[in-house]
Amino acid sequence: MRYNDETVRNEWPGRKKRPRKTRGMPPPATFDIDTLPGSSNLTALEAAAVIRRTPGALEQWRRDPNHALKWRYVDGRPLYRVDAVRDYLAGSDKISKPIQPHSAREDDRAAQP
Repeated sequence: MRYNDETVRNEWPGRKKRPRKTRGMPPPATFDIDTLPGSSNLTALEAAAVIRRTPGALEQWRRDPNHALKWRYVDGRPLYRVDAVRDYLAGSDKISKPIQPHSAREDDRAAQP
C-alpha cells in the first residue's frame, strides 16, 4: 500500500504509539494520609499526589540515597511507607524558607535595574 504526502506518518497500518509517562502534577490525593496505618505503602504516583510534587521529582530524589523522603523497592517498583511520607512532610514544614520576592536582596535593598 502506498501513501501520499498528505498521509500522517502515525497512521501507518499496524503502528502503535508507545505510551508516555505523565510528567505533570498528579491531582490531589483522594485519601487522607492521616487515616492510613503507618505501615501502608504508597506508589510513587500516590506519594507524589500527597506531597504535591511530580513523579519525575520523586524519581530524581531516588537518585540521592541521602534524600529525606525514604523509599524501598518491592518487585522493582519504588514504594513509600506512609510513615516516611509523614516524616518528610513534617520535616519540610520546619525547613521551609519564607517566600521572598524575586527582586529582594539579603541586605533588604531593592535590586537596581
